[in-house]
Amino acid sequence: MSSNQQPVVLGKLGSCHGIKGWLKITAYTDSVEGIFDYSPWLIKEQGEWREVKVTQWRFQGKAVVAALEGVDTREQAQMLTNCEIGILPQQMNDLPEDEFYWRDLIGCEVVNTNGYNMGIVDQIVETGSNDVLLVKANEKDGFGKAERMIPFVTEQFIVKVDLQGKQITVDWDPDF
Repeated sequence: MSSNQQPVVLGKLGSCHGIKGWLKITAYTDSVEGIFDYSPWLIKEQGEWREVKVTQWRFQGKAVVAALEGVDTREQAQMLTNCEIGILPQQMNDLPEDEFYWRDLIGCEVVNTNGYNMGIVDQIVETGSNDVLLVKANEKDGFGKAERMIPFVTEQFIVKVDLQGKQITVDWDPDF
């Protein structure tokens, strides 16, 4: 699979539920049931991705459980526990112009409005009120920073996101 065809991980298969092969689902989508908007799924089993189809799903208390095609017993389901759930990038929904997938922001260079290179987005953290970019500073950072945390708040701190150029312009003091 080429790098632009690498699956996007949306969740993982949890523990078994019952004796008929159902599995608990951990979803990384905005809403837990949002993971079922995508079909087919790919699951990573023993390091290899393979396609599976969800035949049924339901809420079980606060959790979500699902039945997969060809998984009919508890023993078959146990073999899939902790497997990642993914989809191909082309299955992802298009976003409005001012919204971005985290995966597209990771690896972007971050430059402030004065042209200072602050580093590369290493990861993104959800804080509840807003997402925060964890920017790994360059080795020779003039301010002695190893990492910066920049709130992803457009029009306040995030000036421009150029996904084609893999660059994010921020209104942020490099000493902060």
